[in-house]
Parts: sequence; C-alpha cells; structure tokens
Amino acid sequence: MKPERIPSPEADEYAPFYAGYVALARERDPLGLLKRQAPVLRATCTGMTDAEAHHRYAPGKWSIKEVLGHLADTERILSYRLLRISRGDPTPLSGFDENAYVAAAGFDARPVRSLLTEFESVRAATLRMIEAIPPEALTRRGTANGVEVSARALVFILAGHVEHHFEILRQRYKLAVPHIEAPPA
Repeated sequence: MKPERIPSPEADEYAPFYAGYVALARERDPLGLLKRQAPVLRATCTGMTDAEAHHRYAPGKWSIKEVLGHLADTERILSYRLLRISRGDPTPLSGFDENAYVAAAGFDARPVRSLLTEFESVRAATLRMIEAIPPEALTRRGTANGVEVSARALVFILAGHVEHHFEILRQRYKLAVPHIEAPPA
C-alpha cells in the first residue's frame, strides 16, 4: 500500500544533476503533479496544428513535437529505473543521450495527438506502478548512469522533469502552459 505522500529524498539519494527536478517537485506533492501533468499537456496542445508543433524557438533546438516525444521517452526510462530499483535489482543501469534519442525517433513525422496519447499512456502506467510500490521499497537504492539513486528520488525526478519542460515551453516556445496548483507537500 502506497503512502498518501512520498517523503522528499535527501540530497544523497540522487545525482546533483537532478537537484533542479527534485526541487520542482519537492515544493508540491509529486503524485499530485504526476496525475495532473498529462491533462495539462493535452490542454496546452489541443488545437495546435502539426505545422505549429514543428516550431523551434532557435535553430538546432527541438521542435514542440520533439519535446513531446522526449517527455514520453524519458518517462519510460525513468519509470524503468524506478521499477528495477524499487524491486531491489542491484544491476547498474546505463544512462542515455536524449539528443540521440530525439534525433533517431522521427517525432516530427508524427501527429501531435499521437505524441500526446503516447505520453498519457506511459504516464498512466507509471502512476499504476508507483501506486503499487510498497512504502519500504521507495527507500531502496540502485545505480543509474553511474550514480546512486533511490526509488523515491525517481518519483520526484519524474514529476520535476516534466515541470522543467513545462517552464521551457512557457518561456522559450511562448506556450500558455497552465501552472499546476497541487497542494503543498
């Protein structure tokens, strides 16, 4: 049975690289964020044409479609890490190059609605998994990308990663992404 709220991870439970993501979720309930992010993304992109979703805020930067695809890819990878670590698997997990993944994926050839549906499906699976993780398993640690990380830190990283990209969509792509008013953690 999952706890109502997942306690915030300590700084030694994740790599310094992830501190910003953890901070974005620490101020609020990470499960609340995880539950609200897919609908916010859907609302933001509803009515967006595929041509509009090809927008890049600068040369060499990802298109909106590529951002959406990156969110689904990263969700899969982080939730897989969460599964393995929460189950006590001691096998070190490799990192990944998000730019290489985006370049190989062909996200710009896909309809926006397809990318949104994919993220929603992956997020739904992530939520079902988190809800089934026993509280004691959230403190388990493993190694990902050469650094120790706890299962609960991954929950915060998952939520914070999407919040990070919401801010980029707001500031650089000038999209009206609603702010999620989740109850305080």
